[in-house]
Amino acid sequence: MTRTALIAGQGALPRTLASALAGTDWFACHLDGFAPTGVGQSRGFRIETLGSFIADLRADGVTRVCFAGRIARPPLEAGAVDAATMPLVPRMMQALQSGDDAALRTVIAFFEEAGLEVVGAQDLMPALLDLPLTGTPSEGDLSDIARAAEVHRGLADLDIGQGCVVAGAQVLAVEAAPGTDWMLASLARRPTAPRPASGGGIFGGDLFGGAADWLSGGGPAQGMPDFARPEGGVFFKAPKAGQDRRIDLPAIGPQTVRAAAAAGLNGIAVEAGGVLVLEREDVAAQLRATGLFLASWSP
Repeated sequence: MTRTALIAGQGALPRTLASALAGTDWFACHLDGFAPTGVGQSRGFRIETLGSFIADLRADGVTRVCFAGRIARPPLEAGAVDAATMPLVPRMMQALQSGDDAALRTVIAFFEEAGLEVVGAQDLMPALLDLPLTGTPSEGDLSDIARAAEVHRGLADLDIGQGCVVAGAQVLAVEAAPGTDWMLASLARRPTAPRPASGGGIFGGDLFGGAADWLSGGGPAQGMPDFARPEGGVFFKAPKAGQDRRIDLPAIGPQTVRAAAAAGLNGIAVEAGGVLVLEREDVAAQLRATGLFLASWSP
């Protein structure tokens, strides 16, 4: 018999999965400091007692686990590590100093080595991958989508994010640790004005150098007063090349659409079968209200 532990973080995904799991044998857990909402009662645990937590799951008859929701990397308090977790510490420390994908692979390995099956949110709720496609990208938009996909592939080995924004073939932003909402909000603060590209490829020319300053926190008041970004553009989102899709699959929701519209973009493009859609009906409504397109891209 299957018993599921939903290891929940913050955001809409855990409560969406809680609804999908209704009527099955399951319960929720969370890392201390990142309690979810909308999932009912949830058991807390600390990273310093991860070994004991995994053993407790097995003792409770859990056969599979699903990770869902946002958390930040927790600090490891050496004095609080218990005996069951001590053998995991060297790998935990290495994982905490790695990129997101490498760190998550280590976490998955801990659970699998204990005999627990790790499944993705899409395995519990396949409808999360259904895209409410709308609108028709222009030729210029299609060109920007292709350029964004190229940039995304080029960044895969760096393990720094799952999205980017391209307009007029120019790379305006790359998603990093602050996340999608921060990136799009930063774009919304920049003036738009058509301007010829200065050339130089993905990393060449003054435009990307200025964008890099901006992404590091410059903002319109401090950074690049002479930078006028092109009109329109596309937000592109896809899993990192080779990432384990059972955990941290990229997602979009209504706020993504609102933020993309506020940033002056023409639309959103996501990898087919590789991006979760949260609150699908609301996403569709926001797309209609803003006039943005949502396009599917296949590698």
